[in-house]
Amino acid sequence: MREPDPSRNPYRTIELTLREIPMETLLDRAHLMRQTFDDEDLAREVLALFAGQCERLLPGLVDPALAPHARADLAHTLKGSALGVGAARVADLAGRIEAALRAPDAATADGLAPALEEAVRETLALI
Repeated sequence: MREPDPSRNPYRTIELTLREIPMETLLDRAHLMRQTFDDEDLAREVLALFAGQCERLLPGLVDPALAPHARADLAHTLKGSALGVGAARVADLAGRIEAALRAPDAATADGLAPALEEAVRETLALI
């Protein structure tokens, strides 16, 4: 029996790291297609879920009135979702905001928030 190709296993831990794709990449479609077994319909569904998650998470993530640990948790969730679909810039910025909020360095996180909002807008425009 042949060993399954681990790159086609949806249950594996996401091995994609920020070092594997350039930060300027808004959406790595090759990565997305690997994650969705080259199934265009599934890729569209995953992107729709990602878009909905961005719309739900971003307002709280950039809200300075929300507790830093809560904002960091939102950033962590967005980072993981972005890595899953290959949205490198969103993942990078969400990760930097998460790290800043856990430091705690809310000023740095707040300074990065507009760049994250722009990256999300640009990425969602590609969907």
